[in-house]
Amino acid sequence: QVQLVDSGGGLVQPGGSLRLSCAASGSMFRFSAMGWYRQAPGKQGELVALTTLGAVTNYADSVKGRFNNPRDNAKNTVYLQMNSLKPEDTAVYYCKLDFVIGNPVWGQGIQVTVSS
Repeated sequence: QVQLVDSGGGLVQPGGSLRLSCAASGSMFRFSAMGWYRQAPGKQGELVALTTLGAVTNYADSVKGRFNNPRDNAKNTVYLQMNSLKPEDTAVYYCKLDFVIGNPVWGQGIQVTVSS
């Protein structure tokens, strides 16, 4: 019913910036929140940003002040703007859409590599 297509990412030097996008299609009925998660090798998955129905985003302490999530309602797309990137930000990033009832919908994942 609902599909998420996340894109962006790539290789960036420390201190650089990247913007990830997550485009949603289909019914948004019972939508409750959209989140960005990341999974790095050898680390537990981490919720880095969560946007609720009120469009208020909570960020993990590890990314506060560096990441934000602008959106383009006309394109039905949300973004994860990542600034001042650090090597420890290297991970696969996933967009996830939560619903009041039902299973969440995940994007396919985006590789972000921060390295010199």
